[in-house]
Amino acid sequence: MSTVLSLVEKKLASLPLPVQVQLPNGEIAGAPSPRIKLIVRDNATLLNLANGQTGKLGEDYVEGRFDFEGPMRDLMLLASSILEGSPVDEARGNAFTRMVRHVISVVRHSKERDAKQIQFHYDISDDFYKLWLDERRVYSCAYYAQPDYTLSQAQEAKLDHICRKLRLHEGERFLDIGAGWGGLLLWAAENYGVDATGITLSRNQHAHVNRLIEEKGLSGRVRMTLLDYRELDETQPYDKIASVGMFEHVGRAQLQGYFAKLNRLLRPGGLILNHGITAGGVYNAEVGAGMGEFIEKYIFPGGELTHIGNELIQIADAGLEDLDVENLRPHYARTLWAWSDALEAQLDAARATLKGDNAERSLRAYRIYLAGCAMGFENAWIAIHQVLLQHKPTRGRSDELDEPADLSYPWRRSYIYKE
Repeated sequence: MSTVLSLVEKKLASLPLPVQVQLPNGEIAGAPSPRIKLIVRDNATLLNLANGQTGKLGEDYVEGRFDFEGPMRDLMLLASSILEGSPVDEARGNAFTRMVRHVISVVRHSKERDAKQIQFHYDISDDFYKLWLDERRVYSCAYYAQPDYTLSQAQEAKLDHICRKLRLHEGERFLDIGAGWGGLLLWAAENYGVDATGITLSRNQHAHVNRLIEEKGLSGRVRMTLLDYRELDETQPYDKIASVGMFEHVGRAQLQGYFAKLNRLLRPGGLILNHGITAGGVYNAEVGAGMGEFIEKYIFPGGELTHIGNELIQIADAGLEDLDVENLRPHYARTLWAWSDALEAQLDAARATLKGDNAERSLRAYRIYLAGCAMGFENAWIAIHQVLLQHKPTRGRSDELDEPADLSYPWRRSYIYKE
């Protein structure tokens, strides 16, 4: 105990904010006037603190092995400060380790496993998500087109940002893969007049969006289906396709097949917008220091990240061309802090929405998850990219024209960023 305590005291002395720790025996270590206080209940947690195991500390909190007093943002400052090195510096590994990772990725992403993994996360409680998301329940990175935007304004700006990139027009067949609670699907239908199809593996989201479609009188040209993307019908290609916050669930081993499927679902001259979280490191599939394991265990089982460089390779191998690539990393940090702040402001109400024996553990996990991801985006351990795609050009296209008849994409970007 004395060795662990000395390591903890050494760690506390190096931190950029005053921290106090109440030890399992009731003794107090650290700053007399702290910004954050940790109430630790076992020695293993002290060791994780001393060794900078941020992800394991997250698990310790979820399992009740420590509590804290003070702002969540200060807890995250503490978490980032105790790290030993960067959590995205991971060796490439040899041929055998790469093969093992590939096999694991294949096994963990069958259609049955993916459905269970999606339902584990998204079907926890609609009322819980409603508390801290915006009114449309858009559960993906917002776009702060103006610095003073509220979360709701920034989410609407994101929805329109995607629609403008895709150049949606009235009557076009639009597909939203992983349509969530219907924010983009309904925005595109109501503001751009498209014939819209959404798919999800979440039963709660499926029921919620179909209620909204009925209430809004959109049953004739908007539909939401409980369906795996691999089962989408390819006989009637879509004019425009969006996939927002979904390809993180696909698995690295399935990425080429995923983009090849999108290729086959797109009509000639159509556009695809893929919006998803990417790895900050070139080779890592998750954030290190135990943070990736925390998310796998408590939040997103089966989630796998890849670097934007690898994403672009898979896109090219699948027969698609990247037209525009935008990194929205700072926008997601701000979005996540908005979600975290909203959850922290109503913890009792959030607790009441969660049922069963694991309700308190779930709430603790989401508190750490939202704030921890905000920290991850702030530090560039993870990023998020919107990539606009089309079929690879073939010989004979009239690309010298600004508006060629066989393409949907003009040379210049002004149409995307124009207010």
